[in-house]
Amino acid sequence: MHITMVGTGYVGLVTGTCLASIGNHVTCLDVDSAKVEKLRQGQCPIYEPGLEELIKQNTAQKRLDFTLDKAQAYASADIIFICVGTPSDKDGRADLRFVLGAAEDIGRAIEAGPAGARAKIIVVKSTVPVGTNDKVRAAVAKHTAKPFHMASNPEFLKEGNALPDFSKPDRVVLGVDHPEAGERLQALYDPFVRNGHPVFVMDIRSAEMVKYAANAMLATKISFINEIANLCESYAADVDAVWKGMTSDSRIGNKFLYPGLGYGGSCFPKDVQAVVAMGLEAGAPVTMLEQVHLVNQKQRERFMAKVDAHFGAGGLKGKKVAVWGIAFKPGTDDIREAPSLTLMEGLLARGAQVTAYDPVAEEACRSHGMQDRVGYAADMYEVLDGADALVICTDWPQFKQPEFAELAKRMAGRPVVFDGRNLWKPKVAKEAGLVYHSVGRAAVK
Repeated sequence: MHITMVGTGYVGLVTGTCLASIGNHVTCLDVDSAKVEKLRQGQCPIYEPGLEELIKQNTAQKRLDFTLDKAQAYASADIIFICVGTPSDKDGRADLRFVLGAAEDIGRAIEAGPAGARAKIIVVKSTVPVGTNDKVRAAVAKHTAKPFHMASNPEFLKEGNALPDFSKPDRVVLGVDHPEAGERLQALYDPFVRNGHPVFVMDIRSAEMVKYAANAMLATKISFINEIANLCESYAADVDAVWKGMTSDSRIGNKFLYPGLGYGGSCFPKDVQAVVAMGLEAGAPVTMLEQVHLVNQKQRERFMAKVDAHFGAGGLKGKKVAVWGIAFKPGTDDIREAPSLTLMEGLLARGAQVTAYDPVAEEACRSHGMQDRVGYAADMYEVLDGADALVICTDWPQFKQPEFAELAKRMAGRPVVFDGRNLWKPKVAKEAGLVYHSVGRAAVK
């Protein structure tokens, strides 16, 4: 099949590259000339394990190409995936300008194509509010009376694990407006679901809702366990013990129930707020999700309060604070809505000198406006030199079993650690001679 991906962001690049890997010819369209040129040279603009190598392989075998030419990209496509950004506006609503702009371009291309050509399938893969496909259809139809099909195909990729997620998905969700579209899209995905996992074909609006429902549920689990962790601190209970007793119930399970600094990234914060906005617009408020978002944001403030309580009023001024981890989660350089940014801003506002280390997200942090305000270290131990405290923001694997003697050697005085990801057991921290603060557990002093 000939496939065009509109947008070379995270979703478009991963999806297009994986579809090319099974023999399709995929054209990735973007408006950023510098980005397209880098991709043509095999340089991946995002950090995702294995993706750059796969791009180079498929480009060399001429199954994957990158272009700025809209007419060329749309003319040859059997299926067009819209994968452009849908950022939140000030009210939490998804901004659809890029989606609808692409739709109008596609309409013009269909109209310019030959009469009697097979109907193209336009697939909205961007995360969009329910009803967006109707708007896309109208935007396309404004420019052509020729036939086309609409479909919704929400993505369920975890950053840092995107290639395995796409290649062996838990499920594929397809919302279609015509049986032919369903059959052609099922054929496209068939090589990826031979492990027996299902393809769900449904109406378009239900498919649009699936993505939001799934992300809202996962975000709710994270905020829930953080509320329980906070209660544990208030009542001198241990969240580790509570977690074991609770998650042993098969009805509950243990996924996404880990206390910490809360969720970040490009999906959960945006999608939860979008569901809240949809509820308000429909006159059906989703008050529980309003609180899910509030709990998540306050979790960062609560953790910062632990640092304030340890150092006292004004006690951070002039202190050197090391930060382990900038990315919102391990396996990615994505810092969108990362808890680390909130905490570093808080430390800087209190007069602390902040130095950070992250295996891959340093450049993203510099570009975020922290080029000169934050120092950066080459490795996880160098960042500790002379530090009065260490704040752990991301649970990168290498942080889980550090050389504690090295911490003591490099840090000033008795090492003070604020672990926002509960990487170490309090007993281990005590044996290492640390002052240790974590989430939902008694402090080691």
